[in-house]
Amino acid sequence: MYFQHSAAMWSAHPGLAAGVVRVEGVDATAEVGEQVARYSAIAAERLSGRTESDLPEIQAWRRTFAAMGFKPTQYRCASEALLRRFRKEGELPRIHPLIDLCNAISLAFAVPVAAIDLARVTGDLTVRPAAGDETYETFSQEMENPEPGEVVFADAAGRAHARRWTNRQSGYSAVRAETSTVLVVAEALHDTAATDVAKLTQTVSDELTAIWHTTPTSALLTATNPRFPLT
Repeated sequence: MYFQHSAAMWSAHPGLAAGVVRVEGVDATAEVGEQVARYSAIAAERLSGRTESDLPEIQAWRRTFAAMGFKPTQYRCASEALLRRFRKEGELPRIHPLIDLCNAISLAFAVPVAAIDLARVTGDLTVRPAAGDETYETFSQEMENPEPGEVVFADAAGRAHARRWTNRQSGYSAVRAETSTVLVVAEALHDTAATDVAKLTQTVSDELTAIWHTTPTSALLTATNPRFPLT
């Protein structure tokens, strides 16, 4: 059981930087208020006097979404959507300590960070162009099929755990109160993505260790080292 990007993804996006962290033993009782405040303050400083669309991390995703045929202001990468809401409202809603932590780190780095409940994933999880027959469950439990060629996180059962690459995760594998084992994925395409994703991945791993007193495993994925074991 592996997480990986397909060869087609590495070929189409040679500048992609991807970091993954697998963690066991998380729960919904941890307190992450101090961490959320710290990373939110970093985001607020970065946004001072400008908007999220000015950040190089977001500009790279906008270019990529446009190249994939998506209007960037209609379909935003997850970090842009978070930053936009944070800039307008001053904070993000609290959902679950792990999600709150990942969202705050995503704000600080302006990089999309996904958190997937591995108990809801069947077999390998691959970031790849969709065939179009995959099933995607929204957070309101509606079922959709991605467009052929759209980038999805697809498992061996044909379930799409994310649509439009970094735009929207599935409600099916979202972290919830009973979640214990999680895969955290960070992806970026800007000029300093490799350095920034390495730092982000280490940050996530360090915070998980400190908060849940667990020992995560992590890796940086490349075209020549694209697979990460999930078991």
